Amino acid sequence: MEIRRAGNSGLSVSRLGLGTWTWGRDTDEHEAADQCRAYLDAGGNFLDTAATYGEGDSERVIGGLIGTLFKRDDVVIATKAGITSVDGERIKNASRHSLIAELDKSLLRLGTDFVDLWQIHVWDPTNPLDDTLSALDYAYASGKARYVGISNYSGWQSARAITRQEDFPSKAPIATIQNEYSLLNRQIETEIIPCVTELNVGLLAWSPLGRGVLTGKYRNGTPSDSRAASSHFAAFVSPYLDDRSSRIVEAVCVAAEGLGFSPLEVSLAWVRDAPGVTSAIVGARTGAQLRGILTSEEISLPAIVRDVLNEISAI
Repeated sequence: MEIRRAGNSGLSVSRLGLGTWTWGRDTDEHEAADQCRAYLDAGGNFLDTAATYGEGDSERVIGGLIGTLFKRDDVVIATKAGITSVDGERIKNASRHSLIAELDKSLLRLGTDFVDLWQIHVWDPTNPLDDTLSALDYAYASGKARYVGISNYSGWQSARAITRQEDFPSKAPIATIQNEYSLLNRQIETEIIPCVTELNVGLLAWSPLGRGVLTGKYRNGTPSDSRAASSHFAAFVSPYLDDRSSRIVEAVCVAAEGLGFSPLEVSLAWVRDAPGVTSAIVGARTGAQLRGILTSEEISLPAIVRDVLNEISAI
């Protein structure tokens, strides 16, 4: 698998990352190990998690794989902080105090002294930005995070954070931005992609398969074993079950049939090779499903197909 440099940092990750949102909750330890093994065998090196995934269970599962399935230095482990759960309610809290406390808990669950990439999960409008960024400085200077990044920030929020960190050599440089990007959601092309291009920062694209909709599984309804039928994920998938998304999915399916590929392969290759993208983060329910996703590494889209998909899915 191709390894790409994240902007002008020293961080190098495979162009497909393995997302672990469901690990420890919907995906047990054995299934997670199967997925991880398939991913590593394909040449991947980038595991993406967060303190809030499974209320920490995702990190615990990854920690159990270190030393048994892979050597710590062979894998880039990225986690996030900034979303906490209080009495079952998700709360944004990107204060220095909360972020550093979450980092220490993440390291304990992962069973490691450091993470390769530590990211602020979401913008916190109630907290001063400098207070948030000071937590990145602490993690970077202490060695608890080799690199730092931000996630789900808007264009102006990203540019402000990145340039604030560039003002002083002693501050932690932001290496990556992580945002949603797919044929069904191209909003980041307006500001985020110009931002990462101008400021030379890596872009990590989450949900490149349009929350699973671009696989074509919802063309004729909602399968009982799909995420849209799950109480955990129904609200997450439903925004992409509209008429516009349906038209894009049909175009992807037509292109896939003509090329002899699957809709999944076409959709993922489109994001993976889009300008500015460092890595596309994928997730799967099973090892078999992940192996199917990894076959996208064998294909690239003809320019004419990419142009047509660009036109059909344009904002």
